[in-house]
Amino acid sequence: MTDTILIADDDQELAELLREYLQQEGFDVQLAHDGEAALTAARRPGVDAMVLDIMMPGRNGIEVLKALRQDSNLPVVMLTARGDDLDRILGLELGADDYLPKPCNPRELVARLRAVLRRAGGLATEVLRVDDVELRPASRELRVDGEPVTLTSTEFSLAQALLARAGQVVDKRDLYLAALGREPVRFDRSIDMHMSNLRRKLGPLPGGGDRIQTVRGIGYLYVVPAGRDD
Repeated sequence: MTDTILIADDDQELAELLREYLQQEGFDVQLAHDGEAALTAARRPGVDAMVLDIMMPGRNGIEVLKALRQDSNLPVVMLTARGDDLDRILGLELGADDYLPKPCNPRELVARLRAVLRRAGGLATEVLRVDDVELRPASRELRVDGEPVTLTSTEFSLAQALLARAGQVVDKRDLYLAALGREPVRFDRSIDMHMSNLRRKLGPLPGGGDRIQTVRGIGYLYVVPAGRDD
């Protein structure tokens, strides 16, 4: 099945160039050139992922992402001005799956899109249960104390990587590969931002305390409460 990518960018020339490249790589492509059109198109059935530029007329990319995340977990790769860390951090906090600085390399964009689509599709593997958390990879569902928790595809992949090795430290490089499909690069704190979102959504352990601990200089650990061996 061919994946459909929505490119939301008011630079029409760039959008056409990206569409041509993505089509050569086997994608179907739709275009939107302002925020309102992008949000409307992103909510239609049949769109598998969106490339979202920050700077657009009407609603900007941050506003579009914030509105979209109220009712959709559509994978989103954001395009940010090179060196604009505030936009990148805000985008990740609001639930962007990944980002690229503009001007972006089309080949790198394709790699990022394939990674987020692969994560969104998931692989049907065994159900993971750790204390009050249950994660079902086949249906991309996670529940805490029986209540569903809405996660982006990146957050879900992080949760899966941590729960699969609960009680063990998971190296940050392994988390980059599992959740973003790429090696970490210097000064990139994308995983830290996604982990912060995941911590907030999962909440504390039943008895209090953090579910996810930072092991400085190494990675992260999902805590197994004392007396539990599941």
